[in-house]
Amino acid sequence: MEQEFYQGLAHRVRNIAEKADPFTRRRLLDLARRYDAKGGQTSRPSAAERPLPAPRTTPPTSIFSGPGES
Repeated sequence: MEQEFYQGLAHRVRNIAEKADPFTRRRLLDLARRYDAKGGQTSRPSAAERPLPAPRTTPPTSIFSGPGES
């Protein structure tokens, strides 16, 4: 029963991903893969998909920081 629930969620998320922009599509497909894993299915990422980058732990350095004209 639980397996069918997660498979249904994965299917719905994939349908939404078809209409989304590339960034959102990647995130939605990642979510669908996680739902598949919870439902007992394993799937390999396709060659066209890239993994999401790791979140930054430090803020980026600004090009305006440091000595210079004000």
